Amino acid sequence: MTAAPDPDALSRQIVVRYRDPGHVRFALPAELCSLAAANAIETALRRQDGVYRVTIHAAERKLSVFYDEHVCDLHAVARRLFAALGELPAGDDTATMAARDDRATAASPAKTRRAGGSLNIEARARRALRRVMQEMSRHPQLRGVQERVQPMLESALTEQAIINFLNDLLAFYLIRVHWDLITQRWLREPLKFRYAWLTIFYLVFLLVRYRKTGTGK
Repeated sequence: MTAAPDPDALSRQIVVRYRDPGHVRFALPAELCSLAAANAIETALRRQDGVYRVTIHAAERKLSVFYDEHVCDLHAVARRLFAALGELPAGDDTATMAARDDRATAASPAKTRRAGGSLNIEARARRALRRVMQEMSRHPQLRGVQERVQPMLESALTEQAIINFLNDLLAFYLIRVHWDLITQRWLREPLKFRYAWLTIFYLVFLLVRYRKTGTGK
């Protein structure tokens, strides 16, 4: 066990590596990638209004934060991060986030099924992405491509993005299946098929409300 590190020294080692509207990525010192420190930082950042996703990649020493720009900004995220440095617990720096990932991967199938399987899918996708990025980093000529592609892939592999994609796929499937009825009967006699139209409007309403709720988080 070691003493809690100096917050000022740690703050000088944190560097912004990538910034995009609603997304920022920091390079972290090794001390902040321990299991105890990472848990404390993630918990603190999630308390910030507007922050809806926080991920620390211990192997890459990277912190990725997604936030709603209508609720907070980068300065608020940074202030919350630096404030968390003063509240870090003392712990073993060798207990990295990799250990936590291994325990999460070894979770029972029943627990994964109760969670709907979405977390398992996201974890597998992120592990595959990390392997691809590590391979790309070995080739200097691909580093520019990596910097542009990695943030887009990370945002697309979130649980919320996967659910949104599946919802859109389901909506497209339902439209395709009922296309002949819509064009040949429902549009020609809207009053006769008013209940079908009410069902469509209600489903669209639910989909839009779900999207807004997910964005608010």
